[in-house]
Amino acid sequence: MAWRSFVAMGDSFTEGMSDAYPDGSYRGWADLVATRLAVDSGPGFQYANLAIRGRLLDQVLAEQLEPTLKMRPDLVGFAAGGNDILRPKADAAALVARIEPVIARIRATGADVILFRFADVAAHIPGGQRMIGARAAALNDGTREIAERHGAYLIDLFADDAYLHPDMWSDDRLHLSEAGHRRVAGHVLNSLGVGVDEEWMLIPPAPQPTPWRLARSADLRWARQHLAPWVSRHLRGRSSGDLVTAKRPVLTPFGE
Repeated sequence: MAWRSFVAMGDSFTEGMSDAYPDGSYRGWADLVATRLAVDSGPGFQYANLAIRGRLLDQVLAEQLEPTLKMRPDLVGFAAGGNDILRPKADAAALVARIEPVIARIRATGADVILFRFADVAAHIPGGQRMIGARAAALNDGTREIAERHGAYLIDLFADDAYLHPDMWSDDRLHLSEAGHRRVAGHVLNSLGVGVDEEWMLIPPAPQPTPWRLARSADLRWARQHLAPWVSRHLRGRSSGDLVTAKRPVLTPFGE
């Protein structure tokens, strides 16, 4: 099946952090997927990416849903809620309940939809399973049920043990690395039946166990450099995406 247009909705995961182009802007899995789809679809393929880092689910819906529906794409990537579950008071069941009618609306236009069970970010954060594990699992399980009910493509990153490898993540432990995004794109393209370069799915050798003292030192360094600034922004009601706009806000030709 050749899709003629693709719109990606979401937050930093879909914007492409931290997979940088040479100019410092972000590529990410969605750009990689669009590049491959453009080859199959030929001249005229169009792509939009509305995702903005830091966006909560309600912001994604308020800012991105209506523009997506107006563009009437053949294919929509939807990934949101990940920022919500980082917050202690987030209700994962309520997030799922808000997502389902959105997917129903998109599917009603005739578009195919890509959904995600997110990779296990809690495995890389000190105390992560205790703090966010249950909420993340509930969001993932709810997303799987939505995909089944509405005939969406489900990309199950949580089931992929490759994402337990630290090289799949950037230094902040929240965003995927170049290799991590490339593997997501590979999963998406394989699910769509398009096929992908096998190199995209390669897994680096398992790292040697880190001595306890060095691991704790790395955790403290991570907390200073990445966790503390995130907490500070959250307490001030700020977001890393406050001054950021969508990198491809409308459908435009891609890959020509």
